[in-house]
Amino acid sequence: AEDEVTLFERDMKEFWIQFKISYGTEQNNQTAALRDLCKETIEALSEKWSKKLKEEDLMIDKIQEYNNEILQHSKYVAEKEEQLTEIKSKLNQEEEEQKNLTDSIQELKEELRKKMEIKSSKNKAAKEKVEQVSKITALFKEHLGLEMRRIHDEQLQFIFRHIDHKDPDKPYICTLSINEQEDYEVTSCTPPLDCIADLQLKLRETNNFSAFVANIRKAFTALSYK
Repeated sequence: AEDEVTLFERDMKEFWIQFKISYGTEQNNQTAALRDLCKETIEALSEKWSKKLKEEDLMIDKIQEYNNEILQHSKYVAEKEEQLTEIKSKLNQEEEEQKNLTDSIQELKEELRKKMEIKSSKNKAAKEKVEQVSKITALFKEHLGLEMRRIHDEQLQFIFRHIDHKDPDKPYICTLSINEQEDYEVTSCTPPLDCIADLQLKLRETNNFSAFVANIRKAFTALSYK
């Protein structure tokens, strides 16, 4: 009986030893398998995330590159807009200067036209007065011994004769012109007459040229008797 118990105990002991060996080996195998699986999983995830991070880095670099391009383009557009603004400003300034020049030219043309009209009007008035004097020249020469001459600067010279009874051919001369104010003006009188200023003023007031010539002759005649 003791041998059987001893044998049984020995068998049980061997069984447990074998069981532990077997269980331990299996556990070790499972642990190693899990470790390898975990390692593979980690490596796979690491590779995956590493690739993903690289892609994200590339994307970030690409976005930064796009941002730089946009910034450069924005600067270029801003520069061109500034240049365009300057060009528009210069064009507006040139247009304003052109308008001012055109207005000035127009004003000068208008001023010149008015001056030409005034000059033409003065010339016409002067011509009419000269013609008026010329018409009565023949009459005066025939009846009063008067000769009229047109001399330089559009002046009229009156030469009276038959005044001095001692010397009928002695000339008495009075020169008349039309000044810038379109008034008659005596420029010379030979011999001098004290009343010439009054006669000139009366001619301007009445515009009666015939009466002026007649009064000049009377004054010369009165002077000849002195």
